[in-house]
Amino acid sequence: MLGGMSWESTAQYYRLANELVRDRLGGLHSARILLSSLDFADIESLQVHGEWEEAGRRLAQSARELEAGGAEMLVLCTNTMHKVAEQIQAAVTIPLLHIADAAARAVIAAGLTTVALLGTNFTMEQDFYRERLARSGLTILTPPPVDRAAVHRIIYDELCLGIVQDRSRQIYHDIITRLSQVGAEGVILGCTEIEMLISQNDSPIPVFPTTRLHVDAAVSLSLDIESTPSSP
Repeated sequence: MLGGMSWESTAQYYRLANELVRDRLGGLHSARILLSSLDFADIESLQVHGEWEEAGRRLAQSARELEAGGAEMLVLCTNTMHKVAEQIQAAVTIPLLHIADAAARAVIAAGLTTVALLGTNFTMEQDFYRERLARSGLTILTPPPVDRAAVHRIIYDELCLGIVQDRSRQIYHDIITRLSQVGAEGVILGCTEIEMLISQNDSPIPVFPTTRLHVDAAVSLSLDIESTPSSP
C-alpha cells in the first residue's frame, strides 16, 4: 500500500483489507501488508503548485521500496494521485491496481452508464480520471464550479483532518441530488476520504465507494496470487 494521502483514508484501507481477508479466509487470518506512508503536507504542496512530476518521482521511489520489500502488487491509496499512476507503474515490475478501473467495473456490473463523479478539483476537472472511466463506456457528470469548490474544500479542510460534520454531509447530499436531476444514475465517491462522510443512506442514487471497491479488488487479486502454485 502506498498511502498517507491522507492517513485518514489509508487507515480505512488497512482496516477494510484485514476485514475482507478475515471474512474470506476465516479464523484469525489477516492481510499481509507492506505500507509506505508519505507525508501528505509535502504531496499537497506539490499538488497545489502543479509539480506533478516531482510528486510522481517521490511516489515512484516509495513504490520501488515496496517492491524491494516483497510486495507483489501496488495499491495507491488515493484517487487524486492516480494522476501519476503511469509514472509509478513505470518504476516497478509489479502491477499497480488502478482505482478507477475498480470503480468502473462496479458501475458497469450495476447496469449503469451515466454517473456523477465527486472528488478533489484535480480529479473532477482534469482528464486523467474521467477519461479512464470513459474508456469503459461510461458517461461522467461533474458538479458545476460552485459545487466543485464546496466538495474540494470539505475534503481538504475537514475530512483529511478527520473532521466529519452533518452540515457538510447535507451539502454533499444536495449536490448529489442536483446531479441526479440532470441524469446521474449513480455517484462515484472519487476521493478516498468521502466515504468517511457519505454512505448509501445519504444519497438518492446508488453510491460507488472507491476505497471499498479498490480494497475489495486488491484482496481478491492478492488471494488469487497466493493460491496460484509457483512454476517448477
